[in-house]
Amino acid sequence: MLRIRQIKLPINHNENDLKIKIAKKLKIKENDILNFKLNKQSIDAREKNNLMYVYEIDADIKNEKQILKHHLKDVTETPDETYKLPKPGNKTLSHQIIIVGSGPAGLFAGYMLAKAGYKPIIIERGEDIDHRVKTVENFWKTGKLNLNSNVQFGAGGAGTFSDGKLNTTVKDKFNRSKEVLRIFVKHGAPKDILYLNKPHIGTDLLRDVVKNMIDEIINMGGQIKYNTCLTNIITKENKLTHIEINHQEIIPCEHLILALGHSSRDTFEMLLKQGLNIVPKPFAVGVRIQHPQFLINYSQYGTNHLNLPPASYKLTYQTSKKRGVYSFCMCPGGYVVNASSEENMLTVNGMSNHNRDSENANSAIIVTVSPEDYGQNPLDGIEFQRKLEKKAYEIGNGNIPVQLFKDFVQNKQGEKFNSINPIFKGNYTLANLKDIFPPYISEALIEGIQNFGTKIKGFDCDDAILAAPEARTSSPIKILRDENFTSNIQGIYPCGEGAGYAGGITTSAIDGIKVAESIIKNYKPL
Repeated sequence: MLRIRQIKLPINHNENDLKIKIAKKLKIKENDILNFKLNKQSIDAREKNNLMYVYEIDADIKNEKQILKHHLKDVTETPDETYKLPKPGNKTLSHQIIIVGSGPAGLFAGYMLAKAGYKPIIIERGEDIDHRVKTVENFWKTGKLNLNSNVQFGAGGAGTFSDGKLNTTVKDKFNRSKEVLRIFVKHGAPKDILYLNKPHIGTDLLRDVVKNMIDEIINMGGQIKYNTCLTNIITKENKLTHIEINHQEIIPCEHLILALGHSSRDTFEMLLKQGLNIVPKPFAVGVRIQHPQFLINYSQYGTNHLNLPPASYKLTYQTSKKRGVYSFCMCPGGYVVNASSEENMLTVNGMSNHNRDSENANSAIIVTVSPEDYGQNPLDGIEFQRKLEKKAYEIGNGNIPVQLFKDFVQNKQGEKFNSINPIFKGNYTLANLKDIFPPYISEALIEGIQNFGTKIKGFDCDDAILAAPEARTSSPIKILRDENFTSNIQGIYPCGEGAGYAGGITTSAIDGIKVAESIIKNYKPL
């Protein structure tokens, strides 16, 4: 099989055009192409009057070896991109491995361990998918918060109520990222995530994918226990011996994968108290901004063409005071959602269905903060987040506080929306968002958004809708681990985004696989 790169075609091309282009590139007849599949697809929008799809193709061709002898540009043999689990080690496990959390890190760690015969137990503080969805929708409607099952906690983790973005810049010679995508497709994700430059599943489809993965983990000998919260760890001579769940049940445990997610604040507090080595780390906070999706389409494409997906963007800026401002978790055709997980606090996030068919685009616009801003103690970043979230809850009276950009600049509470229709999941109210943030964050946000208006026409328009705070962009802590993925307490494996080693669904899944591999290399299956 040959890999052919840099195949460019107009956006309105058909499959036969692609075949003709492959033949031309290889200098062969079309009949010499036995079959082909897409490996990558992206859009070249640098020339707005000449939009192109750019492909990387894997093709079965007659006389491949002969073609390779010609050393054609952008043509190589297709590499082997299969993923292989490591061979099991020789050490004996005394008890089943327990995984805390069923987000991408925990789910993929559990999947690989179950596949290799280790019969892991996943404990999840929240509900299963079906009950969780009902609980979250009820929260958006009534404001009644379930502290253990919400947008942050429950089957699938925080990513379940997101855009389901899967793009990553991680380079992995072991093909873990490819395997993550293949596993998602096997369990119901659209096949196009295998080749799209910016793959996403969408919250509506991701829910079924998570369900199917959990079902297979169970079929392979694993278990999952919902409504089960890790409330304590018990050690002896710096080794894990037991865990406590739900403040009442003690379970023997010598190997614990902590795939907690970035919002497990109470668990972080308990782990620090019990001696786990935790340090603060930089993260970012800011607002969610909404624009009409057609505005973003015209800016990025120069058109609103039906053959093109809803456009996205990625923006960065350094302020005059050397503060980083950037877009994050951009959701084309999406919703801004109330993503709260603690009483009397409020935070927002973005979410899209697979079709991305909402009339608005939204994105986090966030400002980097570091221990120099909020304190050097391990949990100071969490307290910084909480202060923002408490203030937001107060000024919104429990609803999402919202403001037009022009009013944010002028430091006044607006009275109405104008040309852009607000699209939210959860109740919202007009407020002054400057009451939430320290001045240096508000100033950086204004300067950043105004700069982004020079890159995307209309981005800094008066009517752009802001909601705040976006405070859960990443974990504010890191749980230190060594080259074997173990913490300072033997038997504990910090993992994923919550532990500070990933950012997003794919990187979290990869980290879960790495931790599973580390255990497999050392221990025999049960």
